[in-house]
Amino acid sequence: MKTIFITGASSGIGKATAKLFQAKGWKVIATMRTPEKETELNTLENVIILPLDVTNDGQIQSTVQSAISLGNIDVVLNNAGHGLFGPMEAVNEQQVLKQVNTNFLGPLKIIQAFIPYFREKKGGLFINTTSIAGLTGFPLSSVYNATKWALEGLSECLSIELSMFGIGVKTVSPNATKTSLFTSADVVSHPLYDNVIQQTMGGIQQSSDPIDIAEVIFTAATDGKDMLRYPAGVKAQQIYARRLEIGAEASRIETTKWFLGL
Repeated sequence: MKTIFITGASSGIGKATAKLFQAKGWKVIATMRTPEKETELNTLENVIILPLDVTNDGQIQSTVQSAISLGNIDVVLNNAGHGLFGPMEAVNEQQVLKQVNTNFLGPLKIIQAFIPYFREKKGGLFINTTSIAGLTGFPLSSVYNATKWALEGLSECLSIELSMFGIGVKTVSPNATKTSLFTSADVVSHPLYDNVIQQTMGGIQQSSDPIDIAEVIFTAATDGKDMLRYPAGVKAQQIYARRLEIGAEASRIETTKWFLGL
């Protein structure tokens, strides 16, 4: 029986992934900030719930060690994340740090904690949930995008660096998904941007269900391919394909016209 370790498993993509892998016969170590509130995953066979706030360095170390002590781990899914939306000039330092700590430093530290274990066993796979926002630019989500671009960059570098130890690294990049990301996000405003904010946020279509993304994660975990990026969801696949087709500069201009009419 193979085992996957998942962060941010209390809802959305993380929870859907935990349920899918369990149904496929995997052992699942599902981590979340408040495990005492979980009422579904803890009723499933071969699912173990552990506490983990990815911004808590001490808890990262203790939870990873607890997970390793439970037996063989094959896949680590960095899924926990947080949203921050609004114009750059209205964002404060505390909000920026929350984004960076959750979306970038958290996964980085999880990876650091697991590398020695995977290196010793000469194998393992990291899958990082990024976003289509980590593969192209959008207005009014610059800090969020930046953390996802950073995670994409980290993943690409590590896919090369860790290959010498037989350790794989992949990213799954969803389009807007029917999760609590947008309802629980920090949204900042500025009177000069209000019309654009309303237009942009109102135009976001959460077109994929969490299970759609979970299925892509399962494919990435099991297809055996030496492939880094897995855009997840029809919209994400279309946006990324278009960017590759016309190039980064043309994509930037096209996105500006689409969002701002300029």
